[in-house]
Amino acid sequence: METLDIGAVRAFVLAAEMQSFTRAADSLGITQSAVSLKLRRLEEQLGRRLLERTPRQVRLSAEGLAFLGAARDLMSSHDLAVAAFETEQRRLVVGINHMLIGSELPSLLRRIHDHDAGLRIEMRIAGTQELMRAYEQGELDAALVLRPDDGRKQGKAAFTEDFSWFAATGWRPLAGKPLPLATQGESCRIRAAATSALDRAGIAWDEVFVGKGAAILGAAASGGLAVAVLARRAVPAGAVDVSGIASLPSIPRQDVMLYSALNDRRSRGTLQVLVQALR
Repeated sequence: METLDIGAVRAFVLAAEMQSFTRAADSLGITQSAVSLKLRRLEEQLGRRLLERTPRQVRLSAEGLAFLGAARDLMSSHDLAVAAFETEQRRLVVGINHMLIGSELPSLLRRIHDHDAGLRIEMRIAGTQELMRAYEQGELDAALVLRPDDGRKQGKAAFTEDFSWFAATGWRPLAGKPLPLATQGESCRIRAAATSALDRAGIAWDEVFVGKGAAILGAAASGGLAVAVLARRAVPAGAVDVSGIASLPSIPRQDVMLYSALNDRRSRGTLQVLVQALR
């Protein structure tokens, strides 16, 4: 068998993980048709159907699942070989808003590693205000945050995030009792959006738990302590959307902004993979 095209293998891994040719194409900086062509040629070379395609979904076939681990190993080995003669250690310091990170963090880190195994990544998880201060002081190379309130113009809109109300499986509202809330405290814009929506809907609420970040609020929700407003991506096992059960109002979608002054291709490529993985 002829040597596999590493570019085609990379396109396969990204398409498989992101379940989208469009997102894979964005990460690679090529067109969707180019990704399709690479994958078709890879499947022809292997004599295997790696991905099942439908108008709305891309998913692994059984043979694609069997090939995925080896494909990741091949990408990692290739990237290490390419970087073998680099004398300068590369480092990328990224800050991510803690409402955007939940149980998918291990897969997110794996995608970044698979993209560039030789790049040292430092990741800081915190609130928007803290991360923007660190970015402006030069402590971060890039920041991915909910849109700041002060109207900064240098950021780029990366995507929008959906939020909703989550509680433990089997949770039900108690008649005559205020809605128990888990929030990040009064400085949180998500809390402000949630409580304003409840007030407009005439729903009484009581803040019974305060914590920082989706992981902690998700734990309070799945543990049965309270209802938390979470990004759908960050919902932990054991928590379900209860907006319909309790007739809760919708939460406005939030813009996620990317701030970065990086110009080198390697670092910007990693940032693109990060953004695509979070979409």
